[in-house]
Amino acid sequence: MARSLHERALRCLALREHSRLELARKLDGLGSQDEVNAELDRLVELGLLSDARFADAYIRAKAGRFGASRLRGELVRRGVAQDLIASALDGNDADSEFDRAREIHHRKFATPPADAREWARQARFLQGRGFSTEIIRRVLREHPGDEPA
Repeated sequence: MARSLHERALRCLALREHSRLELARKLDGLGSQDEVNAELDRLVELGLLSDARFADAYIRAKAGRFGASRLRGELVRRGVAQDLIASALDGNDADSEFDRAREIHHRKFATPPADAREWARQARFLQGRGFSTEIIRRVLREHPGDEPA
């Protein structure tokens, strides 16, 4: 049982980085809880499993589509510690966040908002992608006179 547990863990890690919690979920049922935890500890000791490395890889992969708030929420859901999330998001400064939001907005919407209703729709889209209210206002303010009354 331990061999198949180890092999399954290595196959998962060969495909992509995983957080400890994600990998534990994938290994659930292949052994007892103690065996799974022992295997995860072994992988951490060998440097094959790292929540910090997972957080960095996840942010690099998803930052082009999502804002810091959404990235933070997804990492929390995947069991990454707050300090590791903060460290991984450190390189994500406000200017790059603004640039990403602007790029995502321009890809989705060909024209600036024509009225308050459209402005609200575009703002909701960016909010759903995890961008802050301040960033959303800055992106939509690029078109003077488009703010809702």
